[in-house]
Order: sequence, then structure tokens, then C-alpha cells
Amino acid sequence: MQENTLEIVQAAAATALSRRARNAVILDLRQLPSFTNFFVICSGASDTQVEGISDAVRDELEDNWDERPWHREGGRDADWVLLDYVDFVVHIFLEEKREYYNLERLWADAPQIEVPNVEVIAEYEEDEEEYDELEDYEIDDESLFPSDSDEEK
Repeated sequence: MQENTLEIVQAAAATALSRRARNAVILDLRQLPSFTNFFVICSGASDTQVEGISDAVRDELEDNWDERPWHREGGRDADWVLLDYVDFVVHIFLEEKREYYNLERLWADAPQIEVPNVEVIAEYEEDEEEYDELEDYEIDDESLFPSDSDEEK
């Protein structure tokens, strides 16, 4: 295990939270018989968000920590993405799959490590405001759909 593994694990959790992951936890498995030292577990609301969180975590760890996953499971439209970095594993679930598999219960003897407090990245907040502003506009149906007389021309 690297000297800074815990810092890397916390960076992975913080990155997931910055992408609006829900209920992120870090389980410390070092004192338990296990194949890894830490789990990061979090949820996304959609398969698109799960994939986005996964991409962000991979990018963060590669760009800033020079870490690449040894193995990855789950892909586009996945309800569970697993990133295996050998010393730690990042699990990103759709919420209902996380409840079903309930890794926190399976590894209930593992102490939880505090997840860093993170603010959501600004670009998502701006996007939300932009979408809210779009609701203020009415759609001119005539400009979007040709009338019968336009089709005949």
C-alpha cells in the first residue's frame, strides 16, 4: 500500500461528491480479511450520472495522482460501475442497486472514514440556472412544426 493511499481515496470520494454523487462513504477494510484496503461507495440518480461520476473519478486520479484503474467493470448504461485500483475500490451505484447489494451491511465491521466536505462544481450550478431560465420561455409551436400548407410547397 502506498503511503498516500488514504489521501487518494479521499480525493476519489471528494470528486464523486463534486459531481453530485449521493451518500458517499469510505470503508476502511485494513483490519479485516479483504482483497483491498478501502471501499469508496456512492450513488447516482441515473446511469448517465453514474458514468459521469466514474469518468470524473478516473480523470482526477489519473491527472492529479498518477493512478489508473487496474480493472473496470460496468460501462455505458450501467447501474453499477466498479473501479479497482488494487489498494482501493470505487463503487458507483444507481441508488436502487446500492440498496439491493447493500455493501455497507456486508462490510458492517469496517470503520467508516470521514468523507471530505465538497461543494458542487460551479459548472453544474450554472447549468441548473440555465435550465431554470429556459422554463421562462414559451415555445412557438408554429415555428417548430410546419403547417400543412408549408408541406405542400
